Amino acid sequence: MAKIGFGTYRISEHNPEHIQAIRVAVEEGVDLIDTSTNYMDGSAERAIALAFQPLPLNVIKDVEIVSKFGYIQGSMLQRVKEGAHFEEVVQYAEHIYHCISPSFLRDQLTLSLERLNMDSLGCYLIHNPEYFLLDAMNHDLDLDETLDRLFERIEKAFVALEEEVQNGRIESYGVSSNSFAKDAKDVEFLPYEDLLTIAKRAAVEAGSDKHHFTTIQLPINLLEETGLKCATWAHKNGLRVLANRPFNAQANDLMFRLASYEEPYDYYHHLNEVLEMTDDATLMSVHNLIAQLDDVKHKFGFVGEYEQFLHVQVLPHIKKVFSTIDPSVVTLLAEALDLYLQEYAKMVAFECTKMTKVQLKEKIKDCERTLQECALDFLQAQECIDYILVGMRKPSYVMNILGL
Repeated sequence: MAKIGFGTYRISEHNPEHIQAIRVAVEEGVDLIDTSTNYMDGSAERAIALAFQPLPLNVIKDVEIVSKFGYIQGSMLQRVKEGAHFEEVVQYAEHIYHCISPSFLRDQLTLSLERLNMDSLGCYLIHNPEYFLLDAMNHDLDLDETLDRLFERIEKAFVALEEEVQNGRIESYGVSSNSFAKDAKDVEFLPYEDLLTIAKRAAVEAGSDKHHFTTIQLPINLLEETGLKCATWAHKNGLRVLANRPFNAQANDLMFRLASYEEPYDYYHHLNEVLEMTDDATLMSVHNLIAQLDDVKHKFGFVGEYEQFLHVQVLPHIKKVFSTIDPSVVTLLAEALDLYLQEYAKMVAFECTKMTKVQLKEKIKDCERTLQECALDFLQAQECIDYILVGMRKPSYVMNILGL
């Protein structure tokens, strides 16, 4: 049965609850933590180091850290724009560059080890190498020729990774790719069956006795089963499979959260309190904003969609209004708004649960338990999956997931 791994996609060193969640997970027996150089601009890796500080060596010695490289974002992107040079950088979008060159690999591994306060990683993954394909599609380049070039780049990276195994900085390596989970006819599909051949060639070129390509990572969940074909191939060939996005599923061009949430009973109390407090000419724009939020609480397709809307639209507007009113009023209103927005997020999650159950009723018709229980049951029943990576940002969530 697949084991639970700790995913750190949105983990930050600045949130004590995140650090405690990692610590609790390790103490409860979770033995694999998945992270990346670009998760929270390196903050996720620093959070792991902080979580490990008070733990005894006999507790953490068997915990494997899996990190990744490839993305150029945040402070790393600023370094590149200020003159840091790496070969074969792909500028996929304004704020997303990508690179898997050996020089970039070595640079990122050094930074990861420093942030993690470690001498070696259990496994180091190339992170979404298909960005090279996506960039080529944006420029209407020949797909077959681009694939050949991509595999040349991957082979160079594999040689460098074999050398890092020899240097003792990593124990093994692999590839994390969303494109592994695409249909073979999809233009974004990344053929994977040649990777073992490439790894064997890389080992010979690096002077290794055998290759150290051990791991693949890809999205698999109750609604996205295409990746099981790749996972089955990997399992048959002795590779380890890490399944990510167990609860965040894409289907019918929409994103669904595979989790059941209860209706928050305090929601309308906090809504009415805020509406009363803002029923004033100077606060009418906030009053109208809250009323509009209540009207559209059922229209978000995914909790993450609301969170983006909150940070891009709602909070900036509230902050602007706060700058024009009496500070004493701001203090009282801010507390009420904070409580309301916490309840609103729960209400959005509840509405999303209802929508998921309605729109995907055929897919989950045999699910008589919570959505998250059914999602985990599905993955744990797959013999080809070794680890299910779950983002667990609270100790209580860790215990809940391990309890399931």
